[in-house]
Formats: sequence, structure tokens, C-alpha cells
Amino acid sequence: MNELIKIYIQRWEFFGDLLLQHIMLTLTSVFFITIIGVLTGILITKSKLLAGIVLALVNFLYTIPSIALFGFLITITGIGNKSAIIALIIYGVLPIIRNTYVGLMEVDKDVIQSAVGMGSTDRQLLFKIKLPLALPIIIAGFRTMVIMTIALGGIASFVGADGLGVAIWRGISTNYSTMTLAGSLLVALLAIVADLLLGIVQRKICKRV
Repeated sequence: MNELIKIYIQRWEFFGDLLLQHIMLTLTSVFFITIIGVLTGILITKSKLLAGIVLALVNFLYTIPSIALFGFLITITGIGNKSAIIALIIYGVLPIIRNTYVGLMEVDKDVIQSAVGMGSTDRQLLFKIKLPLALPIIIAGFRTMVIMTIALGGIASFVGADGLGVAIWRGISTNYSTMTLAGSLLVALLAIVADLLLGIVQRKICKRV
């Protein structure tokens, strides 16, 4: 423990830079995951066949080992943040697509019929009725996705990406366990803080719905 505290004190600038890089990598990935996931989740509510195909595909992609996927992407998009972000997007879309789809499909049919009877258009039905009622379930998927993205970002340095994975990889490659532990601990703390903040947001949203 003393050695861990010592390395944080001595190399605080190094870890501070890596932490900021990790946050930016995560935020960039989360931005694209949310857009792709929510739009896809909305789209597949139009067809059960399409929903089955899309959910089966993302479930399959989710089963691919992360190291294997990172390695495969290197041959296509090269080394760096681009490959890392693409991999994080592939892993992150599953909970968003699934929760958006489930949330929208579970909206009370009586509520929908009442809105249609009052003259609501499809657009109004989606944005004023379905999405607000499905929001707690979507947020739950979003929360899972963010934590998972932060954690997976810890191994993104294996493809030359920025972030706390750099400290983890440097510790592993030099057999410096304290460096590995220091990087891993910051990833875990970042995930915990994000989960706590999103938990507060989720509870507030659930109270309003």
C-alpha cells in the first residue's frame, strides 16, 4: 500500500494525464454507442423479424473475446484510438439496443391506444409517450454500458490507445506490479464514481415517470 501511494504522489502528472485520456476515450465511445444503440432500438420495434436478427447479431459480437476483436481491428483500422473506439462501440451497443427495444415494447398498449385516439402522430407518440415511459429501462442499459466501456477501455492500450490501460500495460510489460495495480485501481474508481452518479440520475428519472 505504501508503494502504491508513493507512485501516485511521485507520478501524479502521468496518472492525471492518463485519467483524462481515459475519460475522453470513454465519453467519445459512449456518445456514438448511445446514438447508434437508441436509433437501432427504435428501428427494430417496427419488425419482430428485424429485431430478432439485430439482437442475435449484437449478441454474437458480444461473445467475441475483447483481445481477439482488438487484434482483428488492428488489421483494418490500425493501431490507436480509432480501433479502440470501434471495439468499445461494438461491445457497448448490446445493452442500449436491447433496453431501448424492450422499454419501447413494454409501454402499456392502453396508453398508446389512448394517445392514438386523441390524434397523436407517430412522431408525437414516440417522443412524448413511448420514449419518456421507456426512459428508466433505457437508462438502466446506459448505466451498464458506461461501466462496461470504462472497464474495457483499460485494455485498449493493447492496440496503442490512450488511457489508463497504458499504465496497466507498462506495468505488465516491465513486471512492475505496482504500476499495473495503480492503473487498474484508477479504472475501478472511475467506474464506481460513474456508476454512483448514473444511479442518482436513474433514481430521479424513475421518480418522475
